[in-house]
Amino acid sequence: MARQYTLHRAQSVAASGIDYVASLNPEQYAAVSSPTGKALVIAGAGSGKTRTLTYRVAWLLDHGIDAKQVLLLTFTNKAAREMIERVRDLVPHDTSDLWAGTFHSIGSRILRRHAANLGFNRSFSILDRDDQKSLLNSVVAKCDIEIQQRRFPKADVLASIFSLIENTGASLEEVIAARYDHFFDWTEKIELVRTEYIAKKLATNSMDFDDLLVMTVRLFEENPDVLELYQMKFKHILVDEYQDTNAVQGRMIDLLVGSDNSLMAVGDDAQSIYSWRGADMDHILSFPKRYASARVFTIETNYRSVPEILELSNAAIRANSGRFDKNLRSSREAAGARPALVALEDPRSQAAFVAQRMLELREEGVPLEQIAVLYRAHFQSLEIQMELTVRGIPFAITSGLRFFEQAHIKDIAAFMRFVVNRRDEVSFMRMVTLLPGCGPIAVQKLWNEWIKSGWATRDDLPPKWSEILLKFKVPKKSVKHWEQLCYVLDELTPGGEFARPSEMIFSILEGLYDDYLQASFDNFENRRSDIEQLSQYGGSFDDILDFLAQLSLMSSVDGEPTGDKNERDDEKVTLSSIHQAKGLEWKVVFLIWLVDGQFPNGRILEAEDIPMLEEERRLFYVALTRAKDDLYLTYPLMNPKSYSGDVICRPSRFLDDFPADLVEEWQIDAPDSWNDDDPF
Repeated sequence: MARQYTLHRAQSVAASGIDYVASLNPEQYAAVSSPTGKALVIAGAGSGKTRTLTYRVAWLLDHGIDAKQVLLLTFTNKAAREMIERVRDLVPHDTSDLWAGTFHSIGSRILRRHAANLGFNRSFSILDRDDQKSLLNSVVAKCDIEIQQRRFPKADVLASIFSLIENTGASLEEVIAARYDHFFDWTEKIELVRTEYIAKKLATNSMDFDDLLVMTVRLFEENPDVLELYQMKFKHILVDEYQDTNAVQGRMIDLLVGSDNSLMAVGDDAQSIYSWRGADMDHILSFPKRYASARVFTIETNYRSVPEILELSNAAIRANSGRFDKNLRSSREAAGARPALVALEDPRSQAAFVAQRMLELREEGVPLEQIAVLYRAHFQSLEIQMELTVRGIPFAITSGLRFFEQAHIKDIAAFMRFVVNRRDEVSFMRMVTLLPGCGPIAVQKLWNEWIKSGWATRDDLPPKWSEILLKFKVPKKSVKHWEQLCYVLDELTPGGEFARPSEMIFSILEGLYDDYLQASFDNFENRRSDIEQLSQYGGSFDDILDFLAQLSLMSSVDGEPTGDKNERDDEKVTLSSIHQAKGLEWKVVFLIWLVDGQFPNGRILEAEDIPMLEEERRLFYVALTRAKDDLYLTYPLMNPKSYSGDVICRPSRFLDDFPADLVEEWQIDAPDSWNDDDPF
């Protein structure tokens, strides 16, 4: 006869002793202590969003909720770790059974347990971006697509297209029409690749990052018993940065919550700036409608910025129609100085002002690491980078590589370096490798032919490059593109003379490189803007040798420390795109290039796309709310284009969204002329 044995519940750990009322402001406390159910917390910039989520988890544990019933979904592993560490510091309860992590990591954890339901086994591989590209390249090769006449999108671009389809629920046709219309004629072949890619992943027991979400949703939808298992497990679901969720993430949350589970979604509609990667702000705006009984809490006390900056920020975002109404209030005393609005003569003057003011602020006691320059697009930092380098001000870039380190800038330079130095094998290799079908072996053979031609060692320029190079034997896939390369080189040295640097860049971009950009890079428009900016910079040079020498000098300092060698390594100004700056803060922020066509983006203005214009305004709001003490809004009055003439700039329409008395206009006295020896 079996022995009877009874399990008893462990004695509950004493409450943490947290004084929630004293530890939180009234707005935070209202959200943290709210009854279970559906709740949306609109947490304004700098209002203590992380603190609110952390204390909510502690509150649940303190009120008898088992840690294993709690699921915390974030957008970064760092955010999840930070919150759990804070919870552990707050409460004595065991949190080891609490599930916390990114949507992808939680999806992976679930799929490992139930992969068989989807035709995979639990040891499936997770493809990183390089793995994904390799698999896509093998699929494209298998599909035997004819690409001799036109470039087919490369693996990186295909991966981005497929990702948008999965994360937004849009069809391939819709994605191509909206973002990749230059690939319209390839739609049928791209769909073939996508079908084969999906089959290949299943055959190789592999999933990419998007599958970790898509397959989790599919698992729940096709297996009600599995869904019920996790609905019973996770009685309390908390979501960070809810405004950034896409269609798949939103569906995953809704399935897990069901009708009975508790959900607290925390976010800020005014900081929804990622629609370009699939985020759908409607999730946060429609929350009260989708969950009829939901409570909505608004946290408006800001602990970051002085009142003068917040007054400007509040006024700026009110111009948007699609938003929750809130008004950030500062916990700090008024500073007495309004944000500065500074109009400069041109981009060069703008850079000079920013650099000079930085040095003055440093003398006033503001550390360089507490100063940031923010911009809409990376190419807008070119003049700033050069001015800081000249003045010896150290800087770090969070928005990407330094300007002259970028691959597409080096590609353009390779064309010019080769026509100047016909023995430059490295530049020749880089230039020719851009052509379809020209792998290392083919490129080496072409270089050998060039050496045999005798022109590599001659001092004079070929009358016409095409007359020499078109005789070379090239791979069949490369014939048309090789011909185009030859004609582009002809344009770089018309009549046996070097064209001006800006004219060279224009010929390379329009004659050959733009097609390569579109086929190779998901962000090709930003890269093209970089090249146009390089062309503008080249407009101040008549001699190609001087231009290339300056590029070399800037590239050589890019990898070396700048400024005083006795300075601390961390004393550097930050240069960042606004997207990369979200969640960060500095004492002083310079927001540059506030002109229509630059910020807001010109393509959005041309399309008269109101929803995207409102997202641009939210991006403007995010930039404003990064500043703690001082804010400088700058713009050039004139933009000297290299091949289209000077352009008069219209100040950004965002500057019309707030009363003029919220800013202080600065009148700038510039020198009559700049020193011709300056690098600009």
